[in-house]
Formats: sequence, C-alpha cells, structure tokens
Amino acid sequence: MAAVPICVRFGKIITESCLSVNKNINLRSNYGLNLAKWTSSSQSRSFCTPLSQKPTENSPPPIDADTKQLISQIEDLNKSVEELSNEKAELLDKYKRSLADSENLRRRMAKQIEDAKLFGIQGFCKDLLEVADILSKATECVPKEEVTDKNPHLKNLYEGLTMTEAELKKVFKRHGLELVNPINEKFNPNLHEALFQQEVAGKEPGTVVVVSKPGYKLHERVVRPALVGVAS
Repeated sequence: MAAVPICVRFGKIITESCLSVNKNINLRSNYGLNLAKWTSSSQSRSFCTPLSQKPTENSPPPIDADTKQLISQIEDLNKSVEELSNEKAELLDKYKRSLADSENLRRRMAKQIEDAKLFGIQGFCKDLLEVADILSKATECVPKEEVTDKNPHLKNLYEGLTMTEAELKKVFKRHGLELVNPINEKFNPNLHEALFQQEVAGKEPGTVVVVSKPGYKLHERVVRPALVGVAS
C-alpha cells in the first residue's frame, strides 16, 4: 500500500517537470517571436512603411524623406549643370565670333592702310594726266622736218618738251602709274571706253582701231579708261 503513493508522487513530479519545461520553451518561443516582431517593426518604421503594408515582389523599395530630399537636390544640381553648360557654349560661341570679327576687322584695316599707301596719290595722278596729255599733243603737233638746226628755237623747245614728257613718264612708272594704249587689241570694257564703231578692212570686229586718249592704271587699278574707236 505504501508503494502506491510513492509512485503517484513520482509521477506528479515528472509531470510537473515536463509542464515546467514546456512552459519555459513556450516562454522562450514567445520571447523570440516578440523580438522578431519588434525588430521587423523597427525596421519598417525606419523606412516609413506601415505595418499593415506588405511589400510585393515587383514594388520598388520604400524611400524615406532624407533620400527624397537628396534626390531633389541632385535634380537641382543637374539642372544647374545643364544651364551652366548651355551658358558656357553660348559664351564660347560669342567669343569665337568676336575673335573672327576682330580678325576680319584687322584684315580690312590692314587692306585699307595698304590701299591708302598705294592709291593715296590717285587724285593727284588724275590731275597730272591732263598735263601729260597736253605735253603729248604738243610734241605730236611739231613737224619733225622743221626740227633742224635752221630752227634752233623750235628745236630747243621740242627737245625740252620731249625731255619733260619722258621725265614725267618715269615719275609715273616709279609710282606705279602705267600707260594703257590698246591699239590693235581686243576691246575690254574694264579698261576701255568705246566712243564709236566703224568698219575697217582687215580688222576683226571688236578690235580697237583708234585711240583718242590713252588710259592709265595705278597698281592695276584703272584711273582713267582709254577712249577708243572699235571695228564693227
């Protein structure tokens, strides 16, 4: 009879021990679950994601306020970089155009200075051409047969005129003024001025047959066109 209570008590002890172990296991399991839930909720709060919202596989990761502000600042910086790049390109284009304009201006000024050196005497040359024409007409009007020792005064006058004309032609040549006498040449409207046309046997149409007044060029620039008659 005494063995029964011992067995019962031993069974109770074993049962209580098992219950205690199970209780500890349940407590530890509940603590682990609570810890996992607390960790998950803290991470969710750090990304500003409600607990009730469950992320899907294709949904983008949540963005917090600091990230949004950083993205906005990056976009502003990109806009500023683009605006500065456009402004730089515009200023560079204006700079290149200014350089080209200044270079063109420098070349034009150099050309004008060179032309002024070459053609600054053009007006003076035009005035002297009339003097050359008068000297030429004076020497042509003197009969060559009369220029003899029997007429010493006429001879001396003729020699003086011819010497003056020759010296004047040398001065013209020294300063780049050239005589244009286009007899028997093709008519050139850039160098000649036609006064009349006439039929001339043995001459092709457009050939200069008469030179009423010779022309002159100053460094290849026409100062006075030659006045001519052209064969028709």
